[in-house]
Amino acid sequence: MKFEIIEEYITQFPIYQYALLDSSQLEFSDKVRTICKRECPRYGNSWSCPPAVGSVEKCRETCLKYPKVLLFSSVAEVPDYFNLEQNLKTKQEHELITRKIEKFLRINGVPCYTLSSDSCSYCEKCTYPKKTCAHPEIMHPCIESHGIVLTNTIEQNQMDYFLGENMILWFSLIFMES
Repeated sequence: MKFEIIEEYITQFPIYQYALLDSSQLEFSDKVRTICKRECPRYGNSWSCPPAVGSVEKCRETCLKYPKVLLFSSVAEVPDYFNLEQNLKTKQEHELITRKIEKFLRINGVPCYTLSSDSCSYCEKCTYPKKTCAHPEIMHPCIESHGIVLTNTIEQNQMDYFLGENMILWFSLIFMES
């Protein structure tokens, strides 16, 4: 599918910035997982997080099977940037946009693999590790779960990473066969 067709579709959404990249441009690092393990309460408690997603090397191999990747962001306004619980509530619109773009690609015959800004929170309580994922068709692992260092890629593509203390940028990566 030509990027112009994808671009025409995605611009109907409130996407802040986007870029089409070669997946080989992404940087993967086990150090990102260290942050997950130390700081995220979802580590070991979600199908969208480590260790459920596999090793960083396995995740890297999965991502690099797709030669192209659509990187995009959306913005949410928040009264208090440091209120994590409140901030996480703003990601739902971004997740909906991500699902719609993924669905559009799949309907048009484009095999894809999607990562999003935060671990999946579709279910009130994740079934991990006792049962398989209840909604694998909509569960998107988080970008960090795959060890992707997104800040460098954002900078290299002249995209914004921070817009001030009243704005949150949510990011997604949709890996695609070209």
